[in-house]
Amino acid sequence: MASFLSAMPDDAPLSSLLIPGTHDTMAFYGWPFSQCQSISTPLSVQFHSGIRLLDIRLTEVDGRLIAYHGAYPQKEPFQGILVSVHEYLTSPEGARETIVMSIKPEARSDNFAQLVHNEISISRGGWDIWFLESRIPKLGEVRGKVVMFSRFGTGEDWEGGMGIHPTYWPDSERAGFTWMCNDTTVRTNDWYHIPSFLSIPEKVQLSTDLLLPVSDLGRVLNITYFSASSFPLAAPQTVAQGFGWPSWGLGVEGVNTRVGRWVLERLSEDGADGEKGGPRIRGWSFIDYYEEPKNVLVPLLVEFNFRGHKEGEEGW
Repeated sequence: MASFLSAMPDDAPLSSLLIPGTHDTMAFYGWPFSQCQSISTPLSVQFHSGIRLLDIRLTEVDGRLIAYHGAYPQKEPFQGILVSVHEYLTSPEGARETIVMSIKPEARSDNFAQLVHNEISISRGGWDIWFLESRIPKLGEVRGKVVMFSRFGTGEDWEGGMGIHPTYWPDSERAGFTWMCNDTTVRTNDWYHIPSFLSIPEKVQLSTDLLLPVSDLGRVLNITYFSASSFPLAAPQTVAQGFGWPSWGLGVEGVNTRVGRWVLERLSEDGADGEKGGPRIRGWSFIDYYEEPKNVLVPLLVEFNFRGHKEGEEGW
């Protein structure tokens, strides 16, 4: 899991891969409603567990950027995050991998884009390890690099570009939304503000349906969030892990277990042409408490990258 992308062909566009990620990657503190990841899973652990998408939320504090979730500080400065990323991408395990980093302001800042620019300029590796073009690259172009996913600025703030930049991002749109990144249609579902834990089954259906293949849109990138919460009856951990003893009818099964079962069902299907592995599930997925249950969800998602290949398609 520390180097699964090294087995993928250089010609594979990142849109043709199933890439697991963490929602609110640095949200280790502020339980029950601000915490989204276990404190036992810092970035180094996430990378070696197969996480390749980072959801970095930052707030300006005294002219520097610090990880935040909402109004709750997460203690880690942006510089510390950049150090961890550089260490992994320059390690033997990470040298042929890539990291997609979504960066988003958690509080209003008129100079957020400039602050991000300044922090990267003085970081280890500097700009040399970043991919800033406004398109979905092929894996061979970005091995050992960070792909910028800028949820800030205008997309044209920096000379050289700001990477993948959504044209709009409606807040908690239940039905999902679509936008264009150069020649790629990006289908996105980030319905996070669910009414209560009773909406977990619907949340799972909408977020997994998005990963099913479509044939009439040309090149497609699917981005789905398995994360959700609402006050007071659906904290992130409750939604991700469930509670009680669901198998005995005394509790609610969480998103992660339900998604894991969905993945197993898809992996056990036969494809349209009889190939093993079922439909070619591809996309980027963001997860809360990704290591539950028992560190099995991310390896199951990664398995899709090794199924359903057709010669001459998706870089194979």
